[in-house]
Amino acid sequence: MKMTVVKASGGTGEIEVADATFGVPFKEHLVHQIVVAYQAGGRSGTRGQKNRAAVSGSTRKPWAQKGGGRARAGNIRSPIWRGGGKTFPATTQDFSQKVNKKMRRVALRSILSELVRQDRIIAVDEMQAASKTKELLARLAAFGITGRSPDVLIVAEEAFEGLALAARNLYRVAVRSSDRIDPVSLIAHEKVLMTVGALKKLEEMLA
Repeated sequence: MKMTVVKASGGTGEIEVADATFGVPFKEHLVHQIVVAYQAGGRSGTRGQKNRAAVSGSTRKPWAQKGGGRARAGNIRSPIWRGGGKTFPATTQDFSQKVNKKMRRVALRSILSELVRQDRIIAVDEMQAASKTKELLARLAAFGITGRSPDVLIVAEEAFEGLALAARNLYRVAVRSSDRIDPVSLIAHEKVLMTVGALKKLEEMLA
């Protein structure tokens, strides 16, 4: 299939892309599974509380079992005492889910194909590193993406530090290299600005 390429110098052209990467049916159930797994992997799960065994304090019985007129008490680390342990404490948990490489590749191909069908991918011939946010906004406007806070994901064939710094002050603009692309970023943005080099790299990675 052919895609329109917007040139930085002005005008448009065409590029041939693989149907196996940008022209496959949308598999909603698989995309949902991959997105959920990706988001779950971002959870730290480092919360933690102490039970009565982990709380510091004496294990001595505070008073006699009977004869004092008070309720029975085993030790001061009991959950019903102030400063005692939790009854059902939260523990460190791993939320990551196993995702096969083949599943991830199929899901990414499905997402990219759907973005093409929805006309949300803008292919450009080049995207050089920008040193300032104002300069980046001007370049985006040249590619038809306007507004004070554009909603766009920029995918380049390699990581440009200057480009990432220029986009850092823009709330809805993100920068990824083609080998660091993820399903959540592709779905979250209204437009995906992708260089020709990134398109070719994605074809090789997802083949």
